[in-house]
Amino acid sequence: MASTAAATGVLAGSHAAAPAVRTRPAVVPWYLWTGVVAVTSASIGGSWDVAWHRSIGRDTFWTPAHMAIYLCGVLAGIVGLVLVTRATFGRSAGAAELRAESVSVFGLRAPLGVFLAGWGGVAMLTSAPFDNWWHNAYGLDVKIVSPPHTLLIFGIRAVSLGMMFLILAAMNRAADSDAAVFPKLQKLFLYLGGIAVVGQMFFVQEYTWDIVLHQGSAYVALAIAVPVILAVLWQASRYKWAATVCCTIYMAFVIGEILIFPLFPAQPKLGPVYFPVTHLVPAKFPVLLLPSAFALDLLWQRTKSWKLWQIAIVSGIVFMAILAPIEWNFANFLLSHHADNRFFGSMYFDYTARPNGYERARRFFQPVWGEKLAISLTLATVYAMISSWLGLAFGRWMRGVQR
Repeated sequence: MASTAAATGVLAGSHAAAPAVRTRPAVVPWYLWTGVVAVTSASIGGSWDVAWHRSIGRDTFWTPAHMAIYLCGVLAGIVGLVLVTRATFGRSAGAAELRAESVSVFGLRAPLGVFLAGWGGVAMLTSAPFDNWWHNAYGLDVKIVSPPHTLLIFGIRAVSLGMMFLILAAMNRAADSDAAVFPKLQKLFLYLGGIAVVGQMFFVQEYTWDIVLHQGSAYVALAIAVPVILAVLWQASRYKWAATVCCTIYMAFVIGEILIFPLFPAQPKLGPVYFPVTHLVPAKFPVLLLPSAFALDLLWQRTKSWKLWQIAIVSGIVFMAILAPIEWNFANFLLSHHADNRFFGSMYFDYTARPNGYERARRFFQPVWGEKLAISLTLATVYAMISSWLGLAFGRWMRGVQR
């Protein structure tokens, strides 16, 4: 049976290639571009939907933001249907080549990423009528973590992961045999890696809101969520500045929201309204991950001969030693009136922001100091080490994915 990865020796540090399969001409296939468009659409739609809820509330299922999200599922479904049909039933030379790059699931054949993305697309499209019914049954603006939203989030993550695997498999096949197409695939992978960082930070945004950046929990959340994905992307992409590039994409994406969303008028359709919103409310300014990412890139370039656990320990220390003091002090700036401008966006508030609330009063919510802070940061450093180890190990394994 076809293997989806190289032998387990890869996890031990060996970079032996998996059995080679014949590669395609030096062009990026249409379905990879379609996958990139799908993931981008979901990312923009998700951010747009949050801004919609913060500015307007949920007024209808058929908002442009929702359509952008579900377009991702439609495109993933199209890619999956075409490639599964072609690889399973096709008789052309191209179909035979695709079969050689495929795995078998219940008698159907396609690359591993296609099955992941296809099932993600099905989950997303299933969540659409479920979400509409849920809102009609339980209210217009319910919690984010509801069953239909959870299904949608898992679907988006599956599509994103599937498309990354699809690009990665093609990139791994081209690494030693097709110098012309490899850099193109690598750039696509790094772009989706940046979007993956956006998604990772989206899930921890409740723990990294500006008013909670003087709590230890903010840094514990970042230690769990960030090193793992940066390590995966660095190992799998084979690019020495992968962490820096992906965090730059994350920063640019969120700053783009801050600059663009307020250009569009919006008024609340739900009440009570505590703050007079007149335009779409953008995201908070992104967490300053770039310095830590740059330091990790430098570290990983110089420690390739180290054992994995040694790299992970130093990575966790470096990540937290740089991130915590920078973000802690930057949070003071974000809550000051000096950040009240179009770039930093600290003057934007939800329509539900109460006059005496922490945000509008520009006060940190339950800040910690001294021993409690030291314990939290120590715990965060340990989590960052574990997160780094998981990412480095999984990323090494991903280098062997061929199908």
